Amino acid sequence: MQIRLTLMKALVFDKSGLENLKVKEVQEPQLGPHDVLIRVVKSGLNPIDYFVINAIPVTPMPHIPGAELAGVVEKVGDHVKGLNKGDKVVVYNRVFDGTCDLCLSGREMLCRNGGIMSVITNGGWSEYFSVPDKNIFKIPESMSWDVAASLPVAALTSYHSLKELEVGPNDIIVIFGASGNTGLFAVQLAKKFGATVIAVSRKNWLKEFGADYIVGYDDVVQKVKEITNGKMADVVINSLGSSMWENSLQVLGLDGQLAFFGTLTGSEVKVNLSSLYGRHIKVVGTTGGSRKELMELINLCKDCKVKVHKTYKLDEGVEAVKEIMNENREGRIMLQVS
Repeated sequence: MQIRLTLMKALVFDKSGLENLKVKEVQEPQLGPHDVLIRVVKSGLNPIDYFVINAIPVTPMPHIPGAELAGVVEKVGDHVKGLNKGDKVVVYNRVFDGTCDLCLSGREMLCRNGGIMSVITNGGWSEYFSVPDKNIFKIPESMSWDVAASLPVAALTSYHSLKELEVGPNDIIVIFGASGNTGLFAVQLAKKFGATVIAVSRKNWLKEFGADYIVGYDDVVQKVKEITNGKMADVVINSLGSSMWENSLQVLGLDGQLAFFGTLTGSEVKVNLSSLYGRHIKVVGTTGGSRKELMELINLCKDCKVKVHKTYKLDEGVEAVKEIMNENREGRIMLQVS
């Protein structure tokens, strides 16, 4: 196979710190027999991108961040079947061997020998990205790039959590951080499952995404009590972390379930064990999702929506990453790569 030695543009940092993130020309990735070279079109920005650049130890260095992306197949390796140049695709962003017990059980995101693309490998903030064919999934031509570039992290994280909790038509669910990256999809997907959705947010536009009720943070417990006639919630999603820990537990009813998958506001909490077991409360931590769930999402999200706060170009990467942590943004931050 001919080795491509052409150069491409990428966002790269050679040491931790946003001030070190620069657009540079780097060698286009080489293609193995089971790899797919995609032209990256769009990337959804997430807190993990901020922490990869500023805090998390990563490899290799210099490093290309970017955990969530969608693009078009440019070239396929000799042993790749079912994918062709021009196919519109998303990238499953977990590195996995496919042979450990957790992979064999269908939970590749927990691979004992794996990790997250953009942490233990380069990410996709580059014009081209090479990835194993097992990580590539075709999407409908009609799907918008904003939705496509939100499936692998924002949507999948919420979807997996909702499935773990077996959310259904009789459930009342309270979603903290409902206007955030994952929250937007938690609201939409919970509605698809038939649940009654109480979105905790200051953003009234969440009604457009399916929220049945929107309540503020200051009086969330009282509002949930009023809405449920004192029954309280069956399920709570907390993507924010410790600042919403007490409220998350207070809005839960008997035999309720709490899932969390984010620590933006802190990771340490105090736990009243008697309150948990006395009310038969289940607390579940979830992370990412499986390949099977991503495939399910592609079909489930054909009519999903994304509210975009702002789209940045590749050479505006520093400004884009700064905006991830802006609490006042109205929707997602997207990176237009090509």
